[in-house]
Amino acid sequence: MNRIRKFTSFSLRDLVASAAPTILVIAAVCVLAYVIVDPAPPRQVVLGTGQDNSAYDMFGKRYAAALKSDGIAVTLHGSHGSRENLRLLKEGKVDIAFMQSGTTDEAAAERDGLVSLGSLFTEPVWLFLRERPGQPAVTQLTQLRGLKINIGAKGSGAPRLFRQLLDVNGVAPSELQTSQLDNTPATVELLEGRSDGLVFAAAPDDPLIQMLLQTPGVYLFDFTQAEAYTRRLPFLTHVTLPRGIVDLGRDLPARDYHLIAPTATLVAREDLHPALIELFVQAAARIHGGAGWFSQQGQFPSARYTEIPVAGEAAKFYKDGAPFLQRYMSFWLANFLDRMWVLVVALGALILPLSKVVPPLYVWRIRSRIYRWYGQLRTVEQALEDAPRDGPEAQRTQVARAQLARLNDIEDRVNQVSVPLSFADDLYGLRSHIQFVRQRILSQTPGLAQENTVIPE
Repeated sequence: MNRIRKFTSFSLRDLVASAAPTILVIAAVCVLAYVIVDPAPPRQVVLGTGQDNSAYDMFGKRYAAALKSDGIAVTLHGSHGSRENLRLLKEGKVDIAFMQSGTTDEAAAERDGLVSLGSLFTEPVWLFLRERPGQPAVTQLTQLRGLKINIGAKGSGAPRLFRQLLDVNGVAPSELQTSQLDNTPATVELLEGRSDGLVFAAAPDDPLIQMLLQTPGVYLFDFTQAEAYTRRLPFLTHVTLPRGIVDLGRDLPARDYHLIAPTATLVAREDLHPALIELFVQAAARIHGGAGWFSQQGQFPSARYTEIPVAGEAAKFYKDGAPFLQRYMSFWLANFLDRMWVLVVALGALILPLSKVVPPLYVWRIRSRIYRWYGQLRTVEQALEDAPRDGPEAQRTQVARAQLARLNDIEDRVNQVSVPLSFADDLYGLRSHIQFVRQRILSQTPGLAQENTVIPE
């Protein structure tokens, strides 16, 4: 007979085989939870900005640079301004865009699936007028009747805003000679004397505004009734352009100017990934958080001054600051760890019930190595039962000899079975049953008993 194999204390192979289906199910559910339930943020986003060299355009470039350091590619989509950006957002052509307050309202924003990431800075209404020899300076908007004024580019927020200002003054746009050129050609028209004035609604960082504030022969309209405007149009705020803020050495401007200003807001589609919202508001804090001409340190960005509902992630940032993990590690690593809670929930829901399946499956695999031989023993016994009892003795002896050889083969193969020590009693039980069948064969065929040496039980 072949050498009997040693017992093992533990069968790692059987444990792995028993646990494999459970592990595969858990892994599949975890992958689905990771990819489908809370997908990773996209690495590209489209930002709607404004006209070339406008404040929106310049700030868009700064956002692109800020998010590039976190592995996010920001594609800048130029436009004429707020109105066009609103259309681009609704059409899904941009993911996020700059917009003036007053461009839409809360009900329309909710209907269009838009959320605000907060207000970024004030965008005063700048009405620059050309000095006219022999004519007094314009101090009321009612004095604009008959003048040629560029009220802002089509698609920007300035035309709609300026019409509202005219309306509260009882002036119809038709009483003016209005045009809607882009900012740069409109500025050229003013400087060359082909128009009497132009309207901007932009941050003071705009290069054209910086230039016009220092251009001889051009003056800035002073909204002396600024407080009244803010009462009539609640989305506006009263801001002051301080004396000397443009150039202290030359004392420009030579006095304070009262201005009215909507706020620039960052508006996104509500399906924008939450992690990208977090990145944008963090970038906004770095870009707009300092003191400016019309704001104090830390005044912007803010959840205030916007009529569009603020996204939950942005509101949380304004209340608690950046997410805890992102304060100490890279964005992608922090985002991965933050999403791990989905895997923890999935694992908790599966491991406990499935772990109860593995032990019985392990026991079944081990015992199946032993129990399957009982079918072979039963076949041997059945062959003896089927042998004709009334037939010749030689025929019964031949059948018994064949089954005895088969039994010896079974015993040799059983001796090669390796099971953990905790299952040794089952294996020894099988071997004793093999011996029992052998004794039965020999007892029924005396001739064979003389040919074989029987090992006592």
